[in-house]
Amino acid sequence: MLPFRARLFLAFSLLWLLFLVGALYLAGRGVEGALRGHLAATLLQDARRAAEAYQRGQAGSLLATGGVYLHLYTQDGEPLVLSREDHRLPKEALKGAGDGVRWARGFAWTAVPTPLGLLVLTAEAEPIERALLALRRALLEAFFLLFPLGTLLVYLTARLATRPLEGAAREIALRSPERLTPIALALPKDELGRMVEAVNALLLALKEAKERERTFLAEVGHELRTPLTVLLGHLDRLERNPLDLEGLKTARATAERMRRLVEDLLDLARGEVGFSLNPHILDLKALAEEAAREQGVACEGETAEVLGDPDRLLQMLRNLIANAVRAAGKEKVRVRVKKSPPFGLVEVEDEGPGIPEDLLPHVFERFRKGPGGGTGLGLAVAQAIARAHGGQIEVESAPGRTLFRVRLPLLEED
Repeated sequence: MLPFRARLFLAFSLLWLLFLVGALYLAGRGVEGALRGHLAATLLQDARRAAEAYQRGQAGSLLATGGVYLHLYTQDGEPLVLSREDHRLPKEALKGAGDGVRWARGFAWTAVPTPLGLLVLTAEAEPIERALLALRRALLEAFFLLFPLGTLLVYLTARLATRPLEGAAREIALRSPERLTPIALALPKDELGRMVEAVNALLLALKEAKERERTFLAEVGHELRTPLTVLLGHLDRLERNPLDLEGLKTARATAERMRRLVEDLLDLARGEVGFSLNPHILDLKALAEEAAREQGVACEGETAEVLGDPDRLLQMLRNLIANAVRAAGKEKVRVRVKKSPPFGLVEVEDEGPGIPEDLLPHVFERFRKGPGGGTGLGLAVAQAIARAHGGQIEVESAPGRTLFRVRLPLLEED
């Protein structure tokens, strides 16, 4: 396929050709029409004057006047008086002759009836033909001059118009997974400028995603390496001393931590691509009471029915309450359930040290660990579960008070 510049050049060259041919054709036809119209008007005017003169008996004074030749024929078409022999008309041409002007080879003519016979006026058309021939020659010369010149201008215009596009294409072709820098082109806010802005936004998003992936892999590697090292060390001790129950207990706890970390990673991956939910009609208060009871925390509030996956929602509430217990102890944690249509709310509040101000905007990101420790994935998994149910989790924190608020759509009454 031809390059875009070549297609643009060919398209505009074709348009220029059609425009030029059309303009020259119309100019030629216009001049020809004007010349023939002028000659016809002269003939008709002289025909009317001749007819009036014959009516007054002044025919002799009008013979061969002003380049117009007068001829007299009988009503049957027989010539009586011919001013020019080469302007003789056949009988067939004179039949039905009226006031209009007709064209014969080399001259134009018209006829009017008189008492003496049929008066025919003729005028030479050769001057018009010579003028039209000269005009056609001039128009042809103009075409061979203007078409190449216009084609050159079209090429320069196409080159100028496509230069920014080629520059953008060249810059985009230089980008790769290893080079995701924005395209540094100063363009107006037209279609091309908006396209480059969209590509720059895409490159920035890809760069951020790549950096997040690199960070994620590094953090996962770090999180897994540490317990693996501990586990291998304890297994080595157990190999030397199989009766080391304390080492066995520590190895089991380390393996459990690794299992929990892997499960959180899998849950987070499922959340990013979309959880597989098994929806039921649920009482949000009952779920919150179950999660709170497991941590030894009291729960209060009112019934709020939602549509959701009980296992996922229970997992979300367990993560929130367990984080609060780690931060402040179960005596300083309160769980409340309330309705604020169209949402049902679950609030988990603790009196712990609070979340540092610089960490607060990032608590739902992966591997962002709060003061209570943990894997740094629990809150990210909880937020993913809430969003999969059409809700979200909000957080407020200050020294001595941290509040996590879960919003889930209430079940519609119908």
